[in-house]
Amino acid sequence: MAGWRAAKNKAPKRRVIVKRIRKVVPARLQGSWKIAYADFVTALMAFFLLMWLTSAVSRQDLRAIAEYFKTPLFVALAGGTSDDVSASLIPSDYGDDLTKESGQVKAGTQPVGKEYVFESEAKRLLSMQEVAGLQSLRRQLQDLINNDPRLRQFKNQLLIDLTSEGLRILIVDAQNRSMFELGSAVLQPYTVEILQAIGAVLNQVPNRIGLSGHTDATRYQGGASGYSNWELSTDRANASRRELQEGGLDPTKVLRVIGLSDAALFNPKDPYDANNRRISIIVMNQKTEAAVIEERAPHF
Repeated sequence: MAGWRAAKNKAPKRRVIVKRIRKVVPARLQGSWKIAYADFVTALMAFFLLMWLTSAVSRQDLRAIAEYFKTPLFVALAGGTSDDVSASLIPSDYGDDLTKESGQVKAGTQPVGKEYVFESEAKRLLSMQEVAGLQSLRRQLQDLINNDPRLRQFKNQLLIDLTSEGLRILIVDAQNRSMFELGSAVLQPYTVEILQAIGAVLNQVPNRIGLSGHTDATRYQGGASGYSNWELSTDRANASRRELQEGGLDPTKVLRVIGLSDAALFNPKDPYDANNRRISIIVMNQKTEAAVIEERAPHF
């Protein structure tokens, strides 16, 4: 018995091995969720910031921004404002030949050089911003005409379009509804309302204004005394200018007031058409404004 116990105590003890598997995560993956979460928070903050800016910007500025991004890339790179030549149904006050702007250019006509590229790019951006501003003004005037019951009834006598000179607003006579008293520069009451409403809107843009008066081909009665359609059209343009200023237009914005008699007919096929009697208001672009200033500057 004692021998058995001694043998048992001498027997080797069995070793128990416990294997514990530990997954080792690379250090670079331990904080990946934090990066994703940070990106999500940043994007969310940018989204709310965009929404806040959108609500803070006026509708007119939003439309101008939208017009900027609507310009096709190949047109913008070419320095134009549209992908083709847009024709106007309304003739120019100085003839039918309008200078059109287009994004299409001929190869070999562009000077080469970094200075020219930068200058051309700056002019292109300014031109795009100016066109967008004039288009926004046109929509604003059209909304005013459509929403104001006083102006809505004269909708067919108010024509607005973009020309090479800028935004043109035409107030034309109808067959049975003229803007002025017959053979006079005295405005009808409804014409006063139209001009004052337009003057308030035009004062919201920095562009300079030009006005021109027009008559039909009917000779002015009593013209032998020296007063003719030339004087009548000029007096009507000046009367319109005064009412625009009464509506809120800054007098310093007016750059040109002229009378053209029947020299630039709205309907050349019928020189006696009532539509030929009109007032043209030009919201000048920078090119036209510079040309008018250059024309009026003394040259020695």
